[in-house]
Amino acid sequence: MLLQGGQLLSNVGTQITQIAYPLLVLGLTHSPAKAGFVAFARALPLWVFALPAGLAADRFRRKPLMIASDVIRTVIVTALGVAVLTHHVVFWEIPVVAFIEGVGATLFGGAQMGAMRSVVPRPQLPMATNVLTARIAIVRLAGPPLGGILFGITRSLPFFADAGSYAFSTASLAAMRTPFEEERERDEAPMLHSLLEGLRFLWSSPFLRTIVGIFTLSQIVFPGVTLAVVVIGKRQGLTGAEIGALVAGFGVFLLLGSFAAPFTRRLLPTSVLITFEFWTWAGCALFLVWPNVYVLAASIFPTAFAIPTTDSVVWPYQLSLTPDRLMGRASAAVSSLTNGAGALGPLVAGLLLANVSARATIAFFAAFGVAMAVWGTLSPAIRAAPAIDEL
Repeated sequence: MLLQGGQLLSNVGTQITQIAYPLLVLGLTHSPAKAGFVAFARALPLWVFALPAGLAADRFRRKPLMIASDVIRTVIVTALGVAVLTHHVVFWEIPVVAFIEGVGATLFGGAQMGAMRSVVPRPQLPMATNVLTARIAIVRLAGPPLGGILFGITRSLPFFADAGSYAFSTASLAAMRTPFEEERERDEAPMLHSLLEGLRFLWSSPFLRTIVGIFTLSQIVFPGVTLAVVVIGKRQGLTGAEIGALVAGFGVFLLLGSFAAPFTRRLLPTSVLITFEFWTWAGCALFLVWPNVYVLAASIFPTAFAIPTTDSVVWPYQLSLTPDRLMGRASAAVSSLTNGAGALGPLVAGLLLANVSARATIAFFAAFGVAMAVWGTLSPAIRAAPAIDEL
């Protein structure tokens, strides 16, 4: 409970600043491209350092790594909050802080899946994934509007709230006594061989490598469309709190989808559950017909409803098949690919919004949605995927 509580509050802080970062940059520079660059800087470490973080989680004790990541983020986000409060912040400091915060998130994430695996029995992994998705939905529901409200009170407040969430997570981790890893032998393999072992494991499974490939495309779409909601919302006269509420709508449908996931998982075959989510990503094309920010936000709500069911199939599948000694590296291999694309999404969105129309920008992301759907529908690996209970 301490681990889950600390992670929940930490994720709330992250969602708060997901809105606060672009609002701060837009307030200082009025540049969508620079707002996209900051989001890119925050996501870039999740790509660049994912494999080393996974290797560290497999070779060293996971709890100290997670605590170190929270301490790093507490210090750096507090420093940004102080700079904003004293009106001494300049633009270059914002992507630097975002990048260091991303490094801490990468180190934490490399150990997180292994920690979950160590405390949850395998038959309970699908339900545990549902619970985790529901909590993430609550975070997405509360975090963005809270970030907009706090930013409206004073620009520094969202960053102090984020730093406080990391401090609480540090304390909750330090209070835990449960080991976060199984007993394991010392890995004497060469560093490069060990680093790439997680990628080789994923590649050996046709289902996993197809899923990771399609999810990589989805990580271009979602962060890009999210930034577009913020920028277009500002252009159409919405306040920070109103923009946060729009982004929080995604959390509402994510929560509803997490409640429905146990039922839909029993009713439909795996291939249908997965490909349905991919087709919903093309829904942002509705903005091309009606270029209103409310339409854009609403167009991704069906995706939010579908995500929990997909996650309750895909990630227990990976966790069930992956040995503990490879858990960090296999999870890091997924993160390095999907989060690399996630780093590009807001950067591309910011550049497009600064240079072409909002309609052209969303058309670009809608095309990615169609590509994912076609790939998933035609994939033999997804069509033949077994139910999780059959593993």
